[in-house]
Amino acid sequence: MPCRLTTILSLCVLLAVPGLARAQWELDNSRSSVDIISIKNNAVAEGHRFESLVGFVGAEGKVQVGIDLDSVETLIPIRNQRMREMLFDTARFPAANINAAIDPEILAVVAAGGVVTTDMEMSLSLHGRDATLTVPLVVSGEEGGLLRVLSARPVVVNATDFNLGQGIEALREVAGLDAIAGAVPVTFHLVFVPAGS
Repeated sequence: MPCRLTTILSLCVLLAVPGLARAQWELDNSRSSVDIISIKNNAVAEGHRFESLVGFVGAEGKVQVGIDLDSVETLIPIRNQRMREMLFDTARFPAANINAAIDPEILAVVAAGGVVTTDMEMSLSLHGRDATLTVPLVVSGEEGGLLRVLSARPVVVNATDFNLGQGIEALREVAGLDAIAGAVPVTFHLVFVPAGS
């Protein structure tokens, strides 16, 4: 992942969130992941991931996570390129952004080392479209002030909600497939460290 792209994405998050200086936790990209499952020909499931993430959790519970779509990793270089160019169109839409708010009472519990399971509404901005998703989460606090946020179950993202249907069809045609599913299960494992640590 070129440093230039990571720097650009980090700056986008900084500029978009004036309150970032009040962040209590910052995302540790090296220990975090966002994974997706694609299903082709109605039978074959394949796992992919994004390798560059930035984000924070603020003192009042505000959450923002940015996903660098150019960092998609499918383990096949030509497929990475096709997803960047034909599906995500990263030249125009370089990032997906997630915004949410964690209840301060939940933060107080996990900051003391507790574990909370909850459903949370998140706003996902992707490919020029916005949608609200209800996401089942497990949030836990760990030694050293770490905050861990995991999806309790896969979250299904529908391509049509984000105007990605044409991109999926283009991928299907170029790969010579009968079908690529437009409903994509997504899971995530996010680790936040105390700000400034």
